[in-house]
Formats: sequence, structure tokens, C-alpha cells
Amino acid sequence: MEIFNINHESALPLHVQVEEILRKLIGDPEYQNGKLFPNEVDIAKRLGISRNTVRHAINKLVHEQLLVRKKGVGTKVAQKSILTKLNKWSSFTLEMLEGGLAVKNYFVRIKWVEATAEIATIFGIAEHTRILKLERLRGLESGPVVYFISYFHPRVGLTGEENFSQPLYEMLERDYHTVVAVSKEEICAVIADESRAQTLQMKKGEPILLRKRIVCDPGDRLIEYNLGYYRADKFTYSIDLAN
Repeated sequence: MEIFNINHESALPLHVQVEEILRKLIGDPEYQNGKLFPNEVDIAKRLGISRNTVRHAINKLVHEQLLVRKKGVGTKVAQKSILTKLNKWSSFTLEMLEGGLAVKNYFVRIKWVEATAEIATIFGIAEHTRILKLERLRGLESGPVVYFISYFHPRVGLTGEENFSQPLYEMLERDYHTVVAVSKEEICAVIADESRAQTLQMKKGEPILLRKRIVCDPGDRLIEYNLGYYRADKFTYSIDLAN
């Protein structure tokens, strides 16, 4: 196929070029109808690159929930998922202010950490790269509502000296010219372990709403990977869908 071309002279990393090829395949009506993707070995041979590079690109798209991979079956395009634009969602601070509620920060912790294999795959960076990790326990005067853990792509240029008590996305746009455009989310219910229960001032075993969010700029480049642990008894997540 004509789209199976790699430019070895390009400054663009090979795994990023492979991602772009696979994104085009995802948009092909043939693959939208359930046809299996070519396997890693076939793609690697066609492109003349290593299988590990292809796997890196596929893992990224699987994590973005664009592809679904099943052992012994193959890789297919994922069913359409909800993709919320920023004109339909906002930061926790703005969500609360819109409801007339004042937000309280119970703690804000910032530190540099080494990227785990999972985070490195999400961001498309080398494992053990130093990245900024932000932890925030936020809520109302009546008690904590959500515990956030955020990891930021090194490209953003954060130093760790920023004031993270202010609305995050406003600060990124104002101080770092980084505009957030798309949020790709996964929401599930989990049970509070001892650590989460203590942090959120709830009982071990009670339900928590876990909200995983990948935030991208207008060019679909990753900015932030965010995990939000919400007290299910204090937070309801509603979605309005329209044709």
C-alpha cells in the first residue's frame, strides 16, 4: 500500500511515523468494518524497521483506545468512544465554580520522577526520562472530593516552581503557550484501598470513581496524563450526548 512508507531521512522518530501510518489505516472504511490490521511482523517487514518500533506505535494507539488487541486474534479498530472537547469540559476548579462552590486545596505536592514503562509508552519517550509529577487533594470545606495525580510531557517545559494552586490549564496557556484542546477519557469504578481511603477521608472498600484522562494540544500531541480518584458519594459525572 502507498501509505506504507517511512522516511529514514526525516527528523521525525520512526515510531511517530508508524503511528501516523496506523492512524490512516484506522480511518480506512475497510478497517472500520472489522478487518484485522496487518500484524507487527508484516508491518515491520514492509517498512524495513524493527518489530519493537512497530509495537511501540501500536501500544500507544491501544492506550488511546483507537485500537483493540486480543491475544490469538489480532488487532482491530476500536469501537467509537466518547471524546470530550474542552468546550464541554473544564478543570475541577472551574467545574466547581460554575456550580457556585469554592474549591479548597488540602495539599499540593510536586516532584520529579522517572517515567515508568507505562508512562513512557503513553508519552512516546524513553523509559526513566525525568518527568514532573503533580499530586493534588482537592474538595470543598466539607471535605476532600478528588485526589489527582498528573504527569506532564517534558515538551511542555514545566520547572516545578509553578503555582499549581491556580487553574492548571489557564496557567499552561498563559505561561507556556500550551493550549489544551482535547481530553480523551476512561472512567471506571474501583474500590478504595487503605491508602486511597486515608487520603480521601473515607472507609476502605467504599467505591471510588477513577477517571483517566489524556490531555492533548490542537496538534493531538500529549500534554498531560491525569488520574483522578473521586469520592463516589460526593461526585457525579454526567455526559450529555447529541447527534
